[in-house]
Amino acid sequence: MSVKLTRAEAWDLLREYNKSESLLNHALTVEGVMRYFARLLNQKDIDKWGIIGLLHDLDYEMYPNEHCIKVQEILREHDIDEEYIHAIASHGYGICCDIEPIHLMEKVLYTIDELTGLITAAAIMRPSKSVLDLELKSVKKKYKSKGFAAGVDRTIIENGAKMLGMDLDYIIEHTILAMREIADSIGLGGIEDI
Repeated sequence: MSVKLTRAEAWDLLREYNKSESLLNHALTVEGVMRYFARLLNQKDIDKWGIIGLLHDLDYEMYPNEHCIKVQEILREHDIDEEYIHAIASHGYGICCDIEPIHLMEKVLYTIDELTGLITAAAIMRPSKSVLDLELKSVKKKYKSKGFAAGVDRTIIENGAKMLGMDLDYIIEHTILAMREIADSIGLGGIEDI
């Protein structure tokens, strides 16, 4: 029988496989953005969206060369629901696995994963070190600069926007708003948080 994790169980599982503060912050960021988009898109199971966001990089620190593959094995060992496994693995579609994002939740995860990294980098570069005063136009300027956050694959973000049938500016704007809601817990509330 497969199980659905509580948020506390998901956090414990994440901490079992991840020690890096930056990876844990990224997991919290993606969780928060997923919860925000679940509300924005009138989805019923906000917790499921959040937990999938929280666990999306579960295997990345310990198994970077098996990312999105090893996580399936780990989650099955814990009898986690296949819906969660598919959703988590699908964010690596075309990068490190061939599991395509099908459901709305999976398409959102695929799109915002890289985008949150770019927005985090843009916020850190600001004098305030905060996402609270970060605006769409600043992110768009950084987005267009290939040298900025060069590890962020813009093609994935753009492909995700197409999958969702949403305007890229709309997605960026709402990702910023989502990150503002959780700014303090992800270290982007401003210099006084450091």
